[in-house]
Amino acid sequence: MSGPVLSEVPDECVQLVPCVSSLRREALQAGELSAVRTFSDGFLIKFLRARDSDVELSLKLLLNYQRWRRESPEISSCLSPSSVLGLLNTSYHTVLPQRDHAGSRVLIYRIGQWNPKEWSAFQVFRVSLMTSEIISMETETQRWGLKVIFDLQGWSLGHALQINPSLARKISSVLSDSFPLKVRGIHLVNEPMFFRPVFAMIRPFLPDKIKQRIHMHGADFHNTLSDFFSPPVLPPEYGGEGAGIEKACQDWTNQLIQSEKLLQQIAAHPTAESPLSLACLPACPAAILGSVRLEGRWLRAHGAAITGEDTEQRVLTCHHQHSTRDPGTPPARHLFPSCTLGFHCVTINIDF
Repeated sequence: MSGPVLSEVPDECVQLVPCVSSLRREALQAGELSAVRTFSDGFLIKFLRARDSDVELSLKLLLNYQRWRRESPEISSCLSPSSVLGLLNTSYHTVLPQRDHAGSRVLIYRIGQWNPKEWSAFQVFRVSLMTSEIISMETETQRWGLKVIFDLQGWSLGHALQINPSLARKISSVLSDSFPLKVRGIHLVNEPMFFRPVFAMIRPFLPDKIKQRIHMHGADFHNTLSDFFSPPVLPPEYGGEGAGIEKACQDWTNQLIQSEKLLQQIAAHPTAESPLSLACLPACPAAILGSVRLEGRWLRAHGAAITGEDTEQRVLTCHHQHSTRDPGTPPARHLFPSCTLGFHCVTINIDF
């Protein structure tokens, strides 16, 4: 099965198991990642899909991601939507509710809503990183990537002065080789002439593939955006028939605020499993015949108290008695039906 096709299979599919195991082994052996002891399936699958299941390229992307986080603590260490709520409430940013015809997520950034006297470029970038972490957990987004619309109406000298070469390099790294998302298109609208020097600062750091996906629409974007997005996808303010931009921004702000604890967990332990991105292992019995890695942090999130940040249990026997599960059963019961929560020592027997 080819890489692109393999990237389209469900998370629990047996064909993914060798790739996940191989990437985990390579990551655990990488000297640069020696301080990291746990790589969850969900975390690794993001990188595999971003590189069409090529383990070598996925490892390179993972190393870049971890390096970028270490070198950018002013951005990556504080993933708190409430800390930038004032900016979000200006309708600065949204992820549109409907995907485009190719299945890509569509993001909009309205630069004119950002007051550079109140919010630094690092805080603005933090909003982008929080959104990226959330949508990178979506299977469809992992497969089909994202497209971004930057509305530069209101761009001013104050904005330009916030973007220095160091920040430009950080931005270009996320767009190209340091985050597990496929950037399928970048659309600039209402771009003024004096935005070009800033763009010229970022452009050299971008690979040719990304450069070819940048489209400048100018002020007449209502006619040209329709060449890339169908009317139901876009808000009326951008020539579409979808929900208004103000509502779309408020809905996404609410989504980010509801994800506060999850984002803080990602900031602290990005490689661990999170409650919202669980691989449904019982749906694929063959995936369990090896070792099952359990993140203590995740278990605590569902009420278990265990010693240590993470543990690894070996499954000695697995009885292939897969039965239909109650959809209302909590995720912990789906994965570990005989796990008794609330004890300091957790013994797990898996019957499915």
